[in-house]
Amino acid sequence: MSANSGEAFRTPLKNVRGLGSAQSGVRHWWLQRITAVALVPLSLWFLWLLMSLMHADFVTARAAIGQPVHAVLLVAFVVSLFWHGALGLQVVIEDYVHVRWQEIALQVAVRFGAFLTAVACLFAIARIALH
Repeated sequence: MSANSGEAFRTPLKNVRGLGSAQSGVRHWWLQRITAVALVPLSLWFLWLLMSLMHADFVTARAAIGQPVHAVLLVAFVVSLFWHGALGLQVVIEDYVHVRWQEIALQVAVRFGAFLTAVACLFAIARIALH
Protein backbone atom coordinates (compact mmCIF):
# COMPACT_ATOMS: atom_id res chain seq x y z
CA MET A 1 0.00 0.00 0.00
CA SER A 2 1.49 3.34 -1.02
CA ALA A 3 1.83 6.33 1.22
CA ASN A 4 -0.33 8.40 -1.15
CA SER A 5 -3.32 6.05 -1.17
CA GLY A 6 -5.12 8.28 1.34
CA GLU A 7 -5.07 11.20 -1.11
CA ALA A 8 -7.65 9.46 -3.29
CA PHE A 9 -10.23 10.03 -0.55
CA ARG A 10 -9.56 13.75 -0.20
CA THR A 11 -12.27 16.16 -1.27
CA PRO A 12 -11.40 18.81 -3.88
CA LEU A 13 -11.53 21.49 -1.19
CA LYS A 14 -9.05 19.58 0.97
CA ASN A 15 -6.68 19.30 -2.02
CA VAL A 16 -6.80 23.05 -2.59
CA ARG A 17 -6.37 24.21 1.02
CA GLY A 18 -2.94 25.61 1.74
CA LEU A 19 -2.34 26.56 -1.88
CA GLY A 20 -2.69 29.84 -3.71
CA SER A 21 -2.23 33.43 -2.67
CA ALA A 22 -3.05 32.78 0.96
CA GLN A 23 0.36 31.19 1.37
CA SER A 24 2.70 33.25 -0.82
CA GLY A 25 0.80 36.52 -1.08
CA VAL A 26 0.46 37.36 2.59
CA ARG A 27 4.07 38.54 2.91
CA HIS A 28 3.70 40.70 -0.21
CA TRP A 29 0.42 42.14 1.09
CA TRP A 30 1.94 42.98 4.49
CA LEU A 31 5.05 44.57 2.93
CA GLN A 32 2.82 46.69 0.70
CA ARG A 33 0.81 47.88 3.70
CA ILE A 34 3.87 48.49 5.91
CA THR A 35 5.61 50.57 3.26
CA ALA A 36 2.39 52.50 2.63
CA VAL A 37 2.01 53.30 6.33
CA ALA A 38 5.68 54.30 6.56
CA LEU A 39 5.31 56.58 3.55
CA VAL A 40 2.53 58.65 5.14
CA PRO A 41 4.64 60.42 7.78
CA LEU A 42 7.77 60.30 5.62
CA SER A 43 5.93 62.00 2.74
CA LEU A 44 4.59 64.68 5.06
CA TRP A 45 8.11 65.27 6.40
CA PHE A 46 9.51 65.35 2.85
CA LEU A 47 6.91 67.92 1.74
CA TRP A 48 7.68 70.02 4.81
CA LEU A 49 11.41 69.86 4.00
CA LEU A 50 10.79 70.86 0.38
CA MET A 51 8.57 73.75 1.43
CA SER A 52 11.14 74.97 3.97
CA LEU A 53 13.87 74.87 1.32
CA MET A 54 11.81 76.36 -1.50
CA HIS A 55 13.58 79.74 -1.54
CA ALA A 56 16.88 78.57 -0.07
CA ASP A 57 20.13 78.77 -1.95
CA PHE A 58 22.22 75.69 -2.82
CA VAL A 59 24.50 75.92 0.22
CA THR A 60 21.56 76.17 2.64
CA ALA A 61 19.73 73.26 1.00
CA ARG A 62 22.85 71.12 1.03
CA ALA A 63 23.46 71.92 4.71
CA ALA A 64 19.87 71.04 5.60
CA ILE A 65 19.99 67.69 3.78
CA GLY A 66 23.39 67.02 5.33
CA GLN A 67 21.97 67.14 8.86
CA PRO A 68 21.85 63.58 10.25
CA VAL A 69 18.14 63.65 11.05
CA HIS A 70 17.21 64.78 7.55
CA ALA A 71 19.66 62.39 5.88
CA VAL A 72 18.33 59.38 7.80
CA LEU A 73 14.71 60.31 7.11
CA LEU A 74 15.53 60.86 3.45
CA VAL A 75 17.14 57.41 3.25
CA ALA A 76 14.05 55.86 4.88
CA PHE A 77 11.82 57.77 2.45
CA VAL A 78 13.77 56.62 -0.63
CA VAL A 79 13.92 52.98 0.47
CA SER A 80 10.20 52.88 1.36
CA LEU A 81 9.20 54.71 -1.81
CA PHE A 82 11.05 52.47 -4.24
CA TRP A 83 10.16 49.29 -2.36
CA HIS A 84 6.47 50.25 -2.30
CA GLY A 85 6.54 51.17 -5.97
CA ALA A 86 8.20 47.91 -7.01
CA LEU A 87 5.67 45.90 -4.99
CA GLY A 88 2.78 47.77 -6.59
CA LEU A 89 4.13 47.37 -10.11
CA GLN A 90 4.66 43.66 -9.45
CA VAL A 91 0.94 43.26 -8.74
CA VAL A 92 -0.02 45.23 -11.84
CA ILE A 93 2.28 43.11 -14.03
CA GLU A 94 0.98 39.86 -12.50
CA ASP A 95 -2.63 40.93 -13.07
CA TYR A 96 -2.40 42.36 -16.58
CA VAL A 97 0.51 40.72 -18.42
CA HIS A 98 -0.51 37.24 -19.53
CA VAL A 99 2.45 36.19 -21.67
CA ARG A 100 4.90 34.46 -19.32
CA TRP A 101 8.16 35.67 -20.89
CA GLN A 102 6.89 39.26 -21.00
CA GLU A 103 5.83 39.04 -17.36
CA ILE A 104 9.24 37.77 -16.31
CA ALA A 105 11.06 40.38 -18.40
CA LEU A 106 8.95 43.20 -16.95
CA GLN A 107 9.37 41.91 -13.39
CA VAL A 108 13.14 41.83 -13.81
CA ALA A 109 13.16 45.29 -15.43
CA VAL A 110 11.05 46.79 -12.63
CA ARG A 111 13.16 45.25 -9.88
CA PHE A 112 16.42 46.23 -11.55
CA GLY A 113 15.19 49.75 -12.32
CA ALA A 114 13.89 50.32 -8.78
CA PHE A 115 17.08 48.95 -7.24
CA LEU A 116 19.38 50.97 -9.50
CA THR A 117 17.44 54.20 -8.99
CA ALA A 118 17.25 53.70 -5.21
CA VAL A 119 21.01 53.06 -5.05
CA ALA A 120 21.64 56.23 -7.07
CA CYS A 121 19.47 58.23 -4.65
CA LEU A 122 21.18 56.71 -1.61
CA PHE A 123 24.58 57.46 -3.11
CA ALA A 124 23.56 61.10 -3.65
CA ILE A 125 22.27 61.38 -0.07
CA ALA A 126 25.50 59.86 1.28
CA ARG A 127 27.62 62.28 -0.75
CA ILE A 128 25.68 65.24 0.59
CA ALA A 129 25.56 64.00 4.20
CA LEU A 130 29.21 62.97 4.36
CA HIS A 131 30.67 65.97 2.56
